[in-house]
Amino acid sequence: MFGRTAHTLARHVSRAGTRAYSDAPMAFTFASQNQVFYNGANVRQVDVPSFSGSFGILPSHVPSLAVLKPGVLTVFEDGSTAKKFFVSSGVVTINEDSSVQILAEEAAAVDELDLGSARDILNKAQSAASSATSEEAKAEALITVEVAEELVKAAESG
Repeated sequence: MFGRTAHTLARHVSRAGTRAYSDAPMAFTFASQNQVFYNGANVRQVDVPSFSGSFGILPSHVPSLAVLKPGVLTVFEDGSTAKKFFVSSGVVTINEDSSVQILAEEAAAVDELDLGSARDILNKAQSAASSATSEEAKAEALITVEVAEELVKAAESG
């Protein structure tokens, strides 16, 4: 009896962690205000930074809507190719048919970011935050600081 139970358990454990649908591509569209990066392209996975936490999207993901936070978005086109993009903000929509749309306020390929320029943007944002005279100006400057900090991190990783 123990042998049969162990065999059944081993069969189930060997399947754990695998998803039958993970090899299926999903239709992916990703654009910013001035550039389309993907338009209905078949990709394997997309990792996104969101205010509810960073998460990965695979085919057959539960339909969702999330707000992007500043950070790095990673697109896995196939088993070995990953492309990284910095996004300042935006929205991700995961549809019932496994298609995914990401609309970013601003986006750029991480390998195209200039670390010196990113640091300059951060320094200017920090100066604006410290010299802000109204609560509204300070809030706007702090948002810019948050985006610039993530931009610097992305440029350092690229």
